[in-house]
Amino acid sequence: MQTRYFKEYSPALGRDMECKVYGHAGRPMLFVPCQDGRFFSFEDFHMSDTMAPWIEDGRLMVIAVDTIDQETWSNKSGDPWWRIRRHEAWMNHLFNEIVPFGQHLARVANGWDGHPGLIAFGCSLGALHAANLYLRRPDLFNGLLALSGIYTASYGFGSYMDDVVYGNSPVDYMANFPSDHPYIPLYNSQRAAICVGQGAWELPESTRQLKDIFERKGIHLWVDIWGHDVNHDWPWWYRQVEYFLPWLLGERAA
Repeated sequence: MQTRYFKEYSPALGRDMECKVYGHAGRPMLFVPCQDGRFFSFEDFHMSDTMAPWIEDGRLMVIAVDTIDQETWSNKSGDPWWRIRRHEAWMNHLFNEIVPFGQHLARVANGWDGHPGLIAFGCSLGALHAANLYLRRPDLFNGLLALSGIYTASYGFGSYMDDVVYGNSPVDYMANFPSDHPYIPLYNSQRAAICVGQGAWELPESTRQLKDIFERKGIHLWVDIWGHDVNHDWPWWYRQVEYFLPWLLGERAA
C-alpha cells in the first residue's frame, strides 16, 4: 500500500497540520479520527487493514487528517464561544485547504479533468464531524459514511447555543432545512450512509432524529440502525465498513 506523509502550515488554524495519504489512485476519501484522534489513528486502529483491498487495487485513496478536539469539543471547561469558533476554523481548514489538496491528488492519480468530490468518513465523534462536512457542503463531499455518531452539538457544548454552534449541530440545522433547498437534489444524487448500533456505549437517539428529519424533507440518505448486539467499538466499525463501502463506491446496490 502506497503511503505519503504531509505536514503543511494551515492559514485557517495558524499552525502546522499533519495528514497521511493511503493509496495511489481511486475515489478520494477524508477520514476524520475519533474524539481527540490524530491522523495516524487510521493506521494504529487497523482501519487501513480493513480498507486495504480497496486501497491497494486503486479503488480508494484515503486522506487521514488530524482533529483539534482537545481544543474544542473535548475542552468542556473552556469558553464555549471561543471553542466553537476554533472548531469552525478547523472546518474551514478542511473545506478550503484539505479538500483542494485531496482533489488535486485525485486528479493527478486518476487523470480526472472534473471536480472530484471526497467521501467523508468517521466513527464516533468523527462521524459527527464527517456528517457535518457532508451535510454542509455536498458540493465538496459527494459521499458519506458516518458510524456511531451523536449528531447534536450539545454533546460538546451542553446548553450553550449561538449561530456557530447551531451551524455545527446537524439535528438542529437539518430540522429547519428548507424543503426546496438546492442541496436536496444534490444529496439525492449521491450515496451517503449513517449507521449506529443499539448495544454497549451506543447512543442512537440522534440518529433516529436525523432519520425522521430526512424522511420528512425527502432526503434519500441511508440511515441504518443495527441491533442490540452492535457495540460502539472498532470491531463493529470494521464490519460496517465492509458492508457499506462497496455500496458507497457503486460496486453493489443497497
